[in-house]
Amino acid sequence: MRQIVLDTETTGLETSQGHRIIEIGCVELFNRRLTGRHYHQYINPEREVDAGAFQVHGISNEMLADKPKFAQIADEFLAFVGEADLIIHNAAFDIGFINAEFARLIPRPATIETNRSVIDSLLLARAKHPGQKNNLDALCKRYGVDNSQRDLHGALLDAEILADVYLLMTGGQTALSLGGNQSNNKDSSSSGNEIRRLPSTRRPLPVLVAKESELDAHQDKLASINKSSAGNCIWLKEVVAEAQV
Repeated sequence: MRQIVLDTETTGLETSQGHRIIEIGCVELFNRRLTGRHYHQYINPEREVDAGAFQVHGISNEMLADKPKFAQIADEFLAFVGEADLIIHNAAFDIGFINAEFARLIPRPATIETNRSVIDSLLLARAKHPGQKNNLDALCKRYGVDNSQRDLHGALLDAEILADVYLLMTGGQTALSLGGNQSNNKDSSSSGNEIRRLPSTRRPLPVLVAKESELDAHQDKLASINKSSAGNCIWLKEVVAEAQV
């Protein structure tokens, strides 16, 4: 399963006011592993950056003056994304800006969400942590992701951070400490939320399918439990419930 974690920076907040993309950052996940492949590009927006936006990302008009226009990078951006699903924090914002850029192109590409799923990590976070702050900095603190280099917003850095946050937020437990192995030192750099990378060359785990004799033995055991519990074997009830759905 190939996924692209994506972020953009823009000249302002509203496409309706002619604001445009000035930076795109993407990182690639394959089967929930970072591959090390990324796409990053600064873009000349053909307009000035709002002062408020500059305070957020620090990208100046002078810095963008010699950068390519969106039309010049659209093909390589789409080639990198390919048919992968997208993971974006506050997806409506980035999707709106990307599609506004597409609308200026001739020929006009299909909208970025066409034929691919878009996962909004902000909506996931709100569902998982209702009533709490769920911006990227708050999620980094909650999941123990290092964002110490994030003095200003940056598309590639934010995409890299979001990839770590997303994997932790959707992957459940990421580290297991057994008795006696967990340090009580509060200054320890080790964290229960630390992502432990598996090498990309690691062979896939084998899938072991139960033999028919093992399945028969399992059913016999369930029948025995059901008899001794006067028909209250919860596992058999779940099987019946699933069959009725």
